Amino acid sequence: MGLYSVPFQIQRAIARPIPPLSTRFSIRLRQGCSAILGLSLGLLALEFPAHSQALDESALDHTAYQAGSVAEAAAPSAELDGLAVDQMAQVTSVSQLADVSPGDWAYEALAYLANDEAQGGLDCLEGYPSGLYRGGQAMTRYEFAAGLAACLDAVTGRLEQLDPEAIARIEALQREFAPELATLGDRLDELEAAVSELEANQFSTTLRFNTLASFNFSHAFAGGDILAEGITVPGVSPAARRPARQFDLQTGQFGDPVVETVRDDPSTTLSYSTYFVFTGSFQQTDELTMILAMGNGDPPASAFSSAGFTSSFGIPYADSNPVTPLSPNSVGLFELKYAFPLFSEDFRLVVGPRILPFRHFDQNPFTNIVFGSSGLNFYQSTLAGNGLSGAGGLFEWTLSPQWLLRAGYLSRNDRSQQIFDEPFISPGGDGPANPRRGFFNGNNNILAELTYSPSFNANIRLLYNRSRLEAPPPFPGVPEGLAVFPFLLTSLRGAVDDGFGGTVDDIIAHNFVLNFDWALSPRFAVFGRYSFSTSEIDPINPLREGGNVEVQAFQLGFAFPDLGKPGALGTLAATIPFDVTDGEEFLVGGYGDGGTQVDVLASYYFPLNDNVGLVPMFFVSFNPNNFSENPPVYSIILRTQFLF
Repeated sequence: MGLYSVPFQIQRAIARPIPPLSTRFSIRLRQGCSAILGLSLGLLALEFPAHSQALDESALDHTAYQAGSVAEAAAPSAELDGLAVDQMAQVTSVSQLADVSPGDWAYEALAYLANDEAQGGLDCLEGYPSGLYRGGQAMTRYEFAAGLAACLDAVTGRLEQLDPEAIARIEALQREFAPELATLGDRLDELEAAVSELEANQFSTTLRFNTLASFNFSHAFAGGDILAEGITVPGVSPAARRPARQFDLQTGQFGDPVVETVRDDPSTTLSYSTYFVFTGSFQQTDELTMILAMGNGDPPASAFSSAGFTSSFGIPYADSNPVTPLSPNSVGLFELKYAFPLFSEDFRLVVGPRILPFRHFDQNPFTNIVFGSSGLNFYQSTLAGNGLSGAGGLFEWTLSPQWLLRAGYLSRNDRSQQIFDEPFISPGGDGPANPRRGFFNGNNNILAELTYSPSFNANIRLLYNRSRLEAPPPFPGVPEGLAVFPFLLTSLRGAVDDGFGGTVDDIIAHNFVLNFDWALSPRFAVFGRYSFSTSEIDPINPLREGGNVEVQAFQLGFAFPDLGKPGALGTLAATIPFDVTDGEEFLVGGYGDGGTQVDVLASYYFPLNDNVGLVPMFFVSFNPNNFSENPPVYSIILRTQFLF
């Protein structure tokens, strides 16, 4: 699907290592000489007219060469029928080869190589003693070298036997084309110098370096005062609210969620985010990926968000700090993983201490964060919680050209609770490296996704994600069961307690996503998602009854590839990010007054050249924070994007 088949181009700017430039240039020169001589083509297969092209590609395919061995290359094919020990025998006429006929596409070339001098040939071709040439059989590099040497010897011998008249004609041609030959020689010298310069200054012969950088000019405003659940957390970036319930002094009970009113529009911001991608390979079929990131994004629209809706709406992925909760402008590890084939290229394993599941699951070519509809409520399901990094592994199994299966286990290590005074609540972070939590006891996801591609232009994905969300421990000295931190569902969307301000036990959430894209023509496509999530609520207080919180989400969008220019992409999408269908009594952030938030996002990726693009975006959120009485929230973003 070309440019848009990559959900995050920088993530697929993971080119396999290649031979040094001088090696590749030497290969090209050798191939050029062979092409000029035109003598060895008859050594190739008879049955495949494109075989000579395949040889050219395989000569440059360092991956294929590394994956094999001399022994494998020399192994006889099934066509030998046990005759691998046959010795080659000289032939003096193409008619001696029983499996060669005048109808074969390479017959004339074979005749020229096989026939003796009396028949106008070079007499340099060998066959098997059984009288067969076996043109459809793969040849080893040794066989190729031997055949080429024999034919070159024959040519040399002919040149030595040329009469003076023929030599004079050759010398005349040489004088006639001397300027062209000199120009060609000069160009070869220049190419050799350029190749040497590139090779001396390239980053690495086995390591690729890419950069994705974005400058974001953002402005957000509302049509009036905005109601937002939660208490503003001072000094955090991006702006966030802590979920809490109002305390009734008369009853001594916690009641409705705390609601604040946002009266002022935030200021316009200019932010950046940068990703440094290092990709290496050891065996040409594997990939070691490390991404470092930094940024200072504090999206202004977050000022309007309820607790549990932090950095949502249509805020673009690029307009955020990619290594939160690290402070702005800090360099942090964004991803570190190793991918390699097991058994075959159709089955690949990915393991690592920091894997981004959104780079493997719930992908969609028209919602990728570089070119597509990249709002935080758009680029993936708002309920599946796939955006948070984790340690563990997954596999990708290509069952057939139409079916792809992915599955894995990831223990979250994003330390997302740190914004709520993490040293007290979660010492050491909520990752698998924390001995208080560990690889299996902390927050983790079990994911499985089946992709069906009925055609080149359509994909349907079914994702299941079982999430274990560990309840945060109480503050020291606070009795168990009292409200200290109602924790968040589904990747910072929605916050729950026991319905009365008390804490709950670990939550098991079952999340289901249907994700599709369909290119109806080269210039028009539709895409969308439907998500459903059910979370089990188990109060710590035995007097409180538990239950389930059930939420659904919808997305529908239209894409316009090559809009205005080849390589451009326009998208228009609408999302209902958090529609509560049951269990609203447990929600202390995200339910609002029962309204339904609807986000609409228009984006346009316009490439200025291969490396620089402009991405204007506009979004409007109706009924923000699920308050039906809230006026719309608007935002305009202009992103300048650099990809090298």
